[in-house]
Amino acid sequence: MLLDEDPATLIHHTIGNFNIHPDKHAIARINESLSTLHQARDLRIRDSESALKKLSRNLANLSSQHQDTLASHSTTTHASQILDLDTQKFRIAKAASDLEIDGERLEQEVESLKSRLAELEAQGVEGDEIERAKREAEDPTLLKLKVYRSLGIDAEADASGSYTRAIIRNDRIGDFHVVNVDPKTSKNFYANHIWQAL
Repeated sequence: MLLDEDPATLIHHTIGNFNIHPDKHAIARINESLSTLHQARDLRIRDSESALKKLSRNLANLSSQHQDTLASHSTTTHASQILDLDTQKFRIAKAASDLEIDGERLEQEVESLKSRLAELEAQGVEGDEIERAKREAEDPTLLKLKVYRSLGIDAEADASGSYTRAIIRNDRIGDFHVVNVDPKTSKNFYANHIWQAL
């Protein structure tokens, strides 16, 4: 096959029409990016290695502490402590149960005492009729005072407990007399005086 032009000329024109400068720039940028990536990767690898060494040291320290703890830990001591704690727990539970029983017993006693107090308050200071009758039967002074009261005479005791004053009420005329009793004066005089006032 024959060419119209010289092959050398055609090759020269073909080479002249190729523009390889943009491709060279692209390849240079790619090489620069690859270099940057390599540097960044190396930096990350160094950081990771440093962190790994630090973690390895921490692991070694913790493993050593764990081994020391295991070496110092005694199973018999642990079992003894558990047994002591169980014993204390049972003692405390028993004491709590005893206190609860005592509390219930004391509550019953309080209720009983409250009911007794209510009965005594209902009876008053002198008690019920039966108690008053017993006291009066046993104490002649109370019996005398009761007789005097029935006659309208109130005897008053002084600080020493001696009856030194009598208040005589006369309901018929709505009057009363006060008589001071002197032990040196005759009892007959006071008896006559009181009967006259009545």
